[in-house]
Amino acid sequence: MDFKVINKELAVSPQITAADLHAIAQAGYRSVVCNRPDGEAGDQPGYLEIELAAHALGLQARYLPVTSGKVTDEEALHFGELMTQLPGPVLAYCRTGTRSATLWALSQAQRQQPVARILESARNAGYDLSGVARRIANGGRTPTDVVDAAHEIVIVGAGAAGIAVAASLLVRKPGIDIALIDPADVHYYQPGWTMVGAGVFPPAHTARTMASVMPPGVKWLKAAVAAFEPERNVVVLDGCRVVKYEQLIVCPGLKLDWDGIEGLPETLGRNGVTSNYRYDLAPYTWELVQALRGGRAVFTQPPMPIKCAGAPQKAMYLSADHWKRQGVLNQIDIQFCNAGGVLFGVADYVPALMEYVNAYGIHLQFNHQLVAVNGPAHEATFVRTAADGTKDQVTLPFDMLHVVPPQKAPDFIRVSPLADAAGWVDVDLSSLRHKKYANIFALGDCTNTTNAKTAAAARKQAPVVAHNVLAARGVATSVASYDGYGSCPLTVERGKIVLAEFTYGGKLAPSFPKWLIDGTRPSALAWQLKERILPPVYWDGMLKGREWLAHPTMAERVAA
Repeated sequence: MDFKVINKELAVSPQITAADLHAIAQAGYRSVVCNRPDGEAGDQPGYLEIELAAHALGLQARYLPVTSGKVTDEEALHFGELMTQLPGPVLAYCRTGTRSATLWALSQAQRQQPVARILESARNAGYDLSGVARRIANGGRTPTDVVDAAHEIVIVGAGAAGIAVAASLLVRKPGIDIALIDPADVHYYQPGWTMVGAGVFPPAHTARTMASVMPPGVKWLKAAVAAFEPERNVVVLDGCRVVKYEQLIVCPGLKLDWDGIEGLPETLGRNGVTSNYRYDLAPYTWELVQALRGGRAVFTQPPMPIKCAGAPQKAMYLSADHWKRQGVLNQIDIQFCNAGGVLFGVADYVPALMEYVNAYGIHLQFNHQLVAVNGPAHEATFVRTAADGTKDQVTLPFDMLHVVPPQKAPDFIRVSPLADAAGWVDVDLSSLRHKKYANIFALGDCTNTTNAKTAAAARKQAPVVAHNVLAARGVATSVASYDGYGSCPLTVERGKIVLAEFTYGGKLAPSFPKWLIDGTRPSALAWQLKERILPPVYWDGMLKGREWLAHPTMAERVAA
């Protein structure tokens, strides 16, 4: 039997025969729904034959025939009613299973289930339902083809990348028609949260209202994206509002998957469990660090890719430095549990980091992936992978646990036609142009480029995308190239930083001469850069289209 499991209540399949029903019953299914009209093909068994065989095995059977490619709103409603009436789980079938999957998806939309969750469940079962995404976003009902808004350039995401690329576009072509889509009220300077967690910055230092950073002249559409229809050049918003574009720039960041660790959401912000990856939790990190005088502090890092790969250990070093200054470091067992196999991905910076690891007495636990947290019991459970690939589970008690959650592309990206097999926006590494859709570009954390996912990378990418979008519109005569630059200021102690800067392939790319800042060694000047210079560079430079040390390199001329 070739049936595909949608969820615990439903599986769908291609055409079945009466002989298949025994296996269906043995698999635990209690009802069968036929969504294929009789007589659609010469080799097709009729529904009555299926119904009689199903009843003989104690299965319920229903006939809801649907014409291929013409699933109606009423049929979807009827399918949803059957799902509530029939004993489950249910197996529904048609010629390929697509009609059954579509009926399920539209019935779920009528019950106000999230669009991305519906599309992902269908995709996991092998069915791409992006063609009905607009209907799903419209609550399972057929929408009109009315376009609610149309703009020359539409940007999805108003984080560092989105605001920066909008500002860079306006600097290059003042007055160009840009709409920026984002539902958030607040814009965060996320690189500052490490400093909040160490008591260096107050939380308010890292947040401003979205309205205050929106570039003048940009139309802000305060809404969430439900789906993309790149073949029609439209973005579908929640509520089924349709926005048409000539060029699309995608930069919504990534998703922190707190639910990916069992028990974590229930205990975040209490029981000694914290994370600098959330604005409201970074102050709790500092509270815990100040209060801890002895015991075990566990710091975790999930599998790559993640936002700012150095951030998990930045929190650890700054915490250890505080405990050293307080004279309690030798009373605290510091464990760094990293799902990966190395301390840092660019080997040139590892010697300096290892000096601090040894000086602080940190125990490195590689190939340890956090999978569960029991907050009240103060226990963290890891899957440990041995050199031969075998796995086992280990549980560590803790007094303080700093968690970095697993991370992935946003739901509405992963289920869209823009995504690669892993769920990231599929772009050319150099031009940041989509590999399939020539009028779509992407930057920031959502792409499948191999650079470090940092604000510094977005600062370099934004001018490249701005230039290349205008080149695609015939305004510029060359193509700009992104070299994979990323930067990670590794805060190894209060007052010193190892300033890691590198491009694709881990090639070092220092911004300053070695006599001024040697990035492979801890530097007090690099700390001053992080604490005093980079915040205003972010707020008053990057977000305003001032491309200090970020002018794009031209790779080639556009063909005439």
